[in-house]
Amino acid sequence: MKPIVHRVAFRDEGQIGVFAVVITVTTIMFAGLVLDGGLALAAKSRALGEAQEAARAGAQAVDVAEYRRDGDWSLMPSLARQRAEAYLAVSGGNGRVFATATNVSVIVSARQRTRLLRLFGVEEFTVTATGQAHAVRGPTVRDP
Repeated sequence: MKPIVHRVAFRDEGQIGVFAVVITVTTIMFAGLVLDGGLALAAKSRALGEAQEAARAGAQAVDVAEYRRDGDWSLMPSLARQRAEAYLAVSGGNGRVFATATNVSVIVSARQRTRLLRLFGVEEFTVTATGQAHAVRGPTVRDP
């Protein structure tokens, strides 16, 4: 009597379905990195512009009375801080302002909501930018 040989057939039905799902998810992830990464860079650029402009606004708070009296070129820190904060309030920026007699620094933070990466649990990016400015006397006088 001959032994009965059972043939086990390797069935590949459904294999392409798993492959298609993996490729689709991977493609959406890469598209999310490109799209949301670009949006995050744009938000960083906007935050940097706001920080630099706010610092420039603050750096215009020159103490003119001291300059006329002593010839010293310096800022009024409290007024510089107020002007920078006023610029941030008008532009809608969220930031912190630090001012001294020589320098104004502004740190702006912004949040960028994601579009595609939200599907993978990343809801938003937080970007931070710093702008600094100091008062100068004019284009012909080099600041020490």
